[in-house]
Amino acid sequence: MATIEHSAILKAPPERVFALLERVEDFVDYSDLIKDIESLGEERYRWHVHAVGMDWTFDVAITESRAPEVLAWESIEGVRNQGCYRLTPVEEGTRVVLTLTYAIRNRLVEKAVARAARPLVNKVSRQILDRVEARL
Repeated sequence: MATIEHSAILKAPPERVFALLERVEDFVDYSDLIKDIESLGEERYRWHVHAVGMDWTFDVAITESRAPEVLAWESIEGVRNQGCYRLTPVEEGTRVVLTLTYAIRNRLVEKAVARAARPLVNKVSRQILDRVEARL
């Protein structure tokens, strides 16, 4: 599995940042690549993403939600992935660290995604955190 990490500092306390991050359905508004997020109930969601010229669908379950410090998920269907937002108070506000791991079973697709994944995840993460910060 490949791992990608991205971090940023948002000028707001962790409680306010976490309150926005835990509203998973709102991520559609935070990134141009996220086309839809359907709630499946019981802290499960179906994501529809368009990236590297392809449409990707995967179901995830929230595996840990500990306000205002950690929000973690794991895929249960589709593209294998797991991720975690860790929030830490800092003098300027909140340091948010996203760690994302993923695996793609098709070798040809994996090679294409591997070249684009890091800049793509950084772009999406930056969009999400910029738009979260704009709502604070």
